[in-house]
Amino acid sequence: MNLTDRDEFLLRLVHRFKFCLGRHIRVLAGFSGQRATDRRLRALVDAGYLGRKKYLYGVPYLYTLTHKGRILLGVNKREDKIRLERVTHDIYVLDVVIYCIEKYNVSINDIESEKELHIKDGFGGRKHQPDFAFASQERTYAIEIELNANKINERLEKNIRDNYMNYDKQIWITNNNKTFAIIKGFTSEYSNIEIIKLEEVLSHVRERYS
Repeated sequence: MNLTDRDEFLLRLVHRFKFCLGRHIRVLAGFSGQRATDRRLRALVDAGYLGRKKYLYGVPYLYTLTHKGRILLGVNKREDKIRLERVTHDIYVLDVVIYCIEKYNVSINDIESEKELHIKDGFGGRKHQPDFAFASQERTYAIEIELNANKINERLEKNIRDNYMNYDKQIWITNNNKTFAIIKGFTSEYSNIEIIKLEEVLSHVRERYS
């Protein structure tokens, strides 16, 4: 097949976030509709550049980069590990990416995924990184999607403290009232925190792109 610039952009997008759903690719790669998206994805799967697999019941196909796709992009040939316990979280990350692109008037190219942030860390000890980060109007933003109501407070505060030191603004998105309350409890000490309910984000994305 003849690969287009958009095909390469699409493959890099999948690589940056480890996987994407078709609906994320439709929006972030600028397709006119879902049918056009699905046709192109099918062509890339058939040509061996993308893999397509269902990992969880009720969750659509996850598109991942194949060895052939990695060779094409010149990236690490090691396959990304898809952690089943993080699939739902990572799907929400992409929904929040779409939300933030509109809300903060940034492009997908302005956003650094957690994977990219860790690559920038190099080979030293693994540091905490937000789910993604970007800069807008001379301010830096750390975005965190937190679904775990049982995360130990000390660990959560450490992540908040790291974001406080490294970013102008940290935005936490959660679907859990307990987590919302815990994070809100840190706002008096860490003044750059904003909390958003996940449903607000998902409703916006559904209304805009369904």
